[in-house]
Amino acid sequence: MLARCSTASLRGLEALAVTVEVDVGPGLPTFQVVGLANTAVQEARERVRSALRHSSFRVPQGRVVVNMAPCDLPKEGTGFDLPIALGVLLASGQLPHGQLAGLWSVGELGLDGSLRGVCGVLSVALLAKAAGARTLLVPSLNGPEAALVEGLNVWGVNSLGDAVARLQKGSGSAGRDEARRQARPCTRPNNAGAGRHRVDLIDVKGQMHGRRALEIAAAGGHHMLLVGPPGSGKTMLARRLAGLLPPLRRDQALEVTQIQSVAGLLQPGNALMNERPFRAPHHSCSGAALVGGGAVPRPGELALAHHGVLFLDELSEFRPGVLDLLRQPLEDGEIHLHRARHHSRFPCAITLVGASNPCRCGWYGDDLRECRCTQAERRRYWGRLSGPLLDRLDLQVVMRRPQPQQLWTASQTSKSLKPEAQSEDSIAAEDKACDQETTSAVAARVRAAQRRIIHRNPGKLSNARVPLQDLRELLDLEASALALWQKALEQRCLSARAGEQILRIALTISDLDANPTVGETAIAEALTYRHFDLVRQER
Repeated sequence: MLARCSTASLRGLEALAVTVEVDVGPGLPTFQVVGLANTAVQEARERVRSALRHSSFRVPQGRVVVNMAPCDLPKEGTGFDLPIALGVLLASGQLPHGQLAGLWSVGELGLDGSLRGVCGVLSVALLAKAAGARTLLVPSLNGPEAALVEGLNVWGVNSLGDAVARLQKGSGSAGRDEARRQARPCTRPNNAGAGRHRVDLIDVKGQMHGRRALEIAAAGGHHMLLVGPPGSGKTMLARRLAGLLPPLRRDQALEVTQIQSVAGLLQPGNALMNERPFRAPHHSCSGAALVGGGAVPRPGELALAHHGVLFLDELSEFRPGVLDLLRQPLEDGEIHLHRARHHSRFPCAITLVGASNPCRCGWYGDDLRECRCTQAERRRYWGRLSGPLLDRLDLQVVMRRPQPQQLWTASQTSKSLKPEAQSEDSIAAEDKACDQETTSAVAARVRAAQRRIIHRNPGKLSNARVPLQDLRELLDLEASALALWQKALEQRCLSARAGEQILRIALTISDLDANPTVGETAIAEALTYRHFDLVRQER
């Protein structure tokens, strides 16, 4: 007898329909799996045999052939165990004919018949709904994830016996009734991970220039480079950027959840991810780890940071070839990985934050410690960052060593300082006020600026992503601001991309200050984030 069961195979973030065909016929007892299946799928034969036996089902004694169509599509993973087992039961007459019509299933079987969670269930659920499936059968651990797809009937089961009991509605067996009671329809869950990022901007003392740049980066979606000596607060600032970004919309949260699910990072039982991702790979990571790859492509750090922050600490220590892979994704907001038989696309609308020391020893330009690097060593150190990559980092911020009175503002600490330190007032009054601002206070200004951006821009793109032709129409540039911008480009020999980014930053500054026009002050402030003396002197 021939049986068919519907499931899906993952290719990148996309799920592709797969029909599992099972034929049980006369012949020597064999179990074959064909259809370009990898080792994990081939091993499903033993898992299915053992699961059938331990679930009190009969293992067919004839010739069993499992074909996974289309045969030219590579199949990998353990999610095919459940559809293969259901197909075997139907083909051997242990399930009534027609029970699998309109049913999609996915799940890994244990030897005792239990069902374990698998990756990429959200992608499978989206495809099942688009294909008109009546029911999706998944492991209980994946039930909340699959239930995020509205309009799809999702059932979470704990074992093969529970799955069969759910299908055999007419069975009068008491054991089957008990198993059927354990299978429950999965309803749309509440958002998982509802808490916001715990780190707060109030912990960062001093570094007013860096704090302002962080606010601009959050409001306009600008990429950012932080350069300063060790301990100046580069990492502290970068880790607080995600908390300034607004909460994810539902469509964005679904994309983030889908990527996390395909990568196997979604926690068991969790559903919708509503926190902005923050990824910080080590500087020894490979190109495939950063942008994704593999025979069957998997998402890399860029895709995992989609709608969030990708933080590259010790940026100058990354291999130049790896860093150059960032150029096209930063421009397009997506990655295309091409293989001999197929191509995969991963979204990566990220905010990139890089952090680096000014030289290998870390003390070049410091007021108190002397740099031990030669000019040639500094040139080699910065030579690892290509000019085109630096051009794509909109905000280039030089951070200085914070003063002792900036690090500790408590009254008892002020008393313990020496008189000469007490009399030195290097912090302006407004800087002191900004030093006490929390993440929530700055995030409120960011949200207000983004509402202005959305109202002005019909495409609802951030200032950093607006196409150049649209940017010229959206900019209301004052005459004095235009003259200052043109003069700066000429005197500093800036590229066309750098000049465009200055206008984008100035537009974001005007949005934060609630100014309808871009004035000379906004252009002047934007220029302070492109005045990268440390790099300019060494390149």
